[in-house]
Amino acid sequence: MRFERRFSWVDRLLMEVDHALRTSLAAAPAAGRESPAAAVGFPNLNNAEREHVAGLMRINHSGEVCAQALYLGQARVAKAPALRAHLLHAADEEADHLSWCAQRLDELQSRPSLLNPFWYVGSYGIGIVAGLAGDGYNLGFVVETERQVESHLQAHLNSLPQQDGASRAILAEMMADEARHAEQASSAGAKELPMPIPRIMAACSQVMKWIAYRV
Repeated sequence: MRFERRFSWVDRLLMEVDHALRTSLAAAPAAGRESPAAAVGFPNLNNAEREHVAGLMRINHSGEVCAQALYLGQARVAKAPALRAHLLHAADEEADHLSWCAQRLDELQSRPSLLNPFWYVGSYGIGIVAGLAGDGYNLGFVVETERQVESHLQAHLNSLPQQDGASRAILAEMMADEARHAEQASSAGAKELPMPIPRIMAACSQVMKWIAYRV
């Protein structure tokens, strides 16, 4: 007979703390999918271009740290098991993005944001709040988040040096995944977030991007 293990709240707490530490501080785990940059090769970048691209990829790496925390926080309080499974599956796919961005930072001889633990904790709390608003708004938060991420990825694509096909391939694939996650959440019954929540989200995102580019 097979028994399903039941975790206590202490077990769950320790697992989530472990996930937070591994996501924000440890080296990114191997991606389930090969990096889109694998077939592109290393572009020739001067020092200024390399530093700029590293800043952009540091923003995107921090964004993926935030995505892990948001999805986990939202899943923690999601009422419907199907929604919880959807959020955790999306987090697994976003983990590929985290790995790709970390790998690109290594190639650029740079590092992730030093504030990633702060971004993780803040995002986890936001995910909890979004989830407590109910499953419809929980999904609506996913849709709005992914829309805003798509917008900033497009801005980064426009800002990349023309010859940096490696970073461009990564961001384009990430953008396609974000669009799909938004569509899936919308089809699952997402409710539109009331104003001024989207504007507050955008303002917080701008602050995070400005800091992560530099620190």
